[in-house]
Amino acid sequence: MSSQSLTLETPLREETVPGGGHLSFVLKRGQVLRITDLEGGANAALMLLNAQQPSDRFNLPDTLKGQHTARLTAGHCLVSDMGRVLAAITADTCGWHDPFGGLLNADEVREKYGAGRYQELRNGFFRNGHDNLLVEMGKWNLDLQDLLMVVNLFSKVVVAADGTFAFVPGNSKAGDYIELFAPMDTLVFLTALQHPMDPAPRYAPRPLQLSWKLAHGDALSVGCRTSRPENARAFRNTELFNL
Repeated sequence: MSSQSLTLETPLREETVPGGGHLSFVLKRGQVLRITDLEGGANAALMLLNAQQPSDRFNLPDTLKGQHTARLTAGHCLVSDMGRVLAAITADTCGWHDPFGGLLNADEVREKYGAGRYQELRNGFFRNGHDNLLVEMGKWNLDLQDLLMVVNLFSKVVVAADGTFAFVPGNSKAGDYIELFAPMDTLVFLTALQHPMDPAPRYAPRPLQLSWKLAHGDALSVGCRTSRPENARAFRNTELFNL
């Protein structure tokens, strides 16, 4: 039986990220990460780096140009500066993940939602994506100069004919998930905060569930590998790096 015919997956770990929470870890080669929107209306800001060579980082413009897309979903790859596949989207029930919205910093959160200080709210204080990611990056000896553009999972932003962006509420429902397959060791940074363009006036980030599995064989990646010639080349670059 060929390796591509093996589609079994072995559960490894589960973890819940509360609304406003953040996490970082290495998604190891051959592992699959499922991220689930537990309540509906979640947003997860995601940043990726090559775990073995952190200067090789997620390149959002190349990811979009190489796949001729303005949204991300199943069949797409998240590609690094060196043209390698940091993660492949192998499953997606949501159908649209936003690459344009970026992150809010502390001043922007204060302007949008109010003070939300720790002194009054304790652990319920208003967090922001910029600082959340920097906290996680510090654990890996990275700092502000290493902060990259992010993908906002579960959120939908459309572009009008005049070039303006519009946030689409209700894109993700409770139980929607996305799965990321790692063909190389990938350093993952993630925070569960509302999308910067979400018009909701109240600070109310939603929780996420993360599940890790080990894929047996490479059948999961076939759809991503064959969706574009550029993806096939990116997988080949990844395989050469792994030698």
